[in-house]
Amino acid sequence: MNIHDIAKLSGYSAATVSRVINNREYVSKNAKSAVQKVIKEYDYVPNDVARDLSNGKTHNIGVVMPHTRHPYYTGIINGIMDAAFPAGYRIVLLPSMYNAKIEMNYLNRLRRKAYDAIIFTSHGVTLDDLVEYQKYSSIVCCHDPGDYNISAAYTERIDSYLKAFSWAKSQNAHNVAILLSRGFELSATSQLTRKAFIKTFDNEPNDSLLRTGIVTYDDGYNSAQSFSQNSVTPDLIFANSDDVATGARQFYLDHNLPVPILIGQENQLSGQLLNLPTIDHNFHEIGRLAFELAISNETKQFSVESKFILRDQNKSEL
Repeated sequence: MNIHDIAKLSGYSAATVSRVINNREYVSKNAKSAVQKVIKEYDYVPNDVARDLSNGKTHNIGVVMPHTRHPYYTGIINGIMDAAFPAGYRIVLLPSMYNAKIEMNYLNRLRRKAYDAIIFTSHGVTLDDLVEYQKYSSIVCCHDPGDYNISAAYTERIDSYLKAFSWAKSQNAHNVAILLSRGFELSATSQLTRKAFIKTFDNEPNDSLLRTGIVTYDDGYNSAQSFSQNSVTPDLIFANSDDVATGARQFYLDHNLPVPILIGQENQLSGQLLNLPTIDHNFHEIGRLAFELAISNETKQFSVESKFILRDQNKSEL
C-alpha cells in the first residue's frame, strides 16, 4: 500500500493524499475524510525512509567508534548526543574495531544517503578515504587532520603532555612506564605522547616500560603485574586513563609493593577520589563541536585545549 493506491481507492490525487498525510493546508473536508477513511481501513503507515529521501534529509548522524571501553569514546558520544537531541537528530552508533572494510561499508551507506553525516571518533581507513567520500555528505574526524581539508574537532594534547612529563621529570622519575591503547605506528595520540616524552627526557621511551592494547582498569592491573613478573620497576606510570592508573595502583597494593608515581588521563571519578594528577581532554566539548560541524555543511576545524591537573597524591593515603 502506498499513496498511489490510497489515491485510487479514495478517488483523489496522490498530491491530495500527500497533503492529508502531512497535515498540509488546502484540502477540503470531503477529501480529507475520504483519504483518512482509506488510511484507517487499510491501516496505512507512511514510510519514513521514503519521506526522508523525498525531503533530502534523514536526521540520522552516524558515529563510528572502534569500541566504547575507553572514556575517550564515551565522552565524545555523550557530547554528540547532548547536542543532537535538542536539534532533533538521531545518533546511530557504528562500531568498527578499526576494521577498514567495515568502515568503508559505513562510508558507502553515507553515499547512499542512509545518514546525513558521519563522525569518526577514530578510524582504520585512511584520511584520503574520508576526503574522497566528503563529496557525498559531511564527514567529521576527531583528531588533527594536518594538511587534509576535512572537518575536525579535536584536543590540543601536546602542551598538556609536555607539562605532565615535565612534572614527572621534576619528581626525579627516570623509569617512566607508558600505557597506551595503540602503538606509536597506529595512533596519532600515541605519536604525540612519544613526541612529548622525547622532548622532555631527550631519549626514546623504554620498550620494556611500554604497554599497548591498554583500555580498562583490568588492563592497568595486568600491565603492573607484567612489569613485576619481568622484574621491571617503574618509578612513574603515565596511563591513558585514571581508571587504568587505578588498576595499576591496585596491583602494587595487593602485593605489598611500593606504588609508583601515577599520572592518569580523562579526569575520571577514580582519579578524583585518589587525587591522581590527570589530563582533562574535554571530550564532551569535542563531541558537541563535532556534531555542530556535521550538520553545518561547512568544512572547518576546531581545537580545544587539554589541561594538566596536578593533585596531591599524598591525600589519597588519608
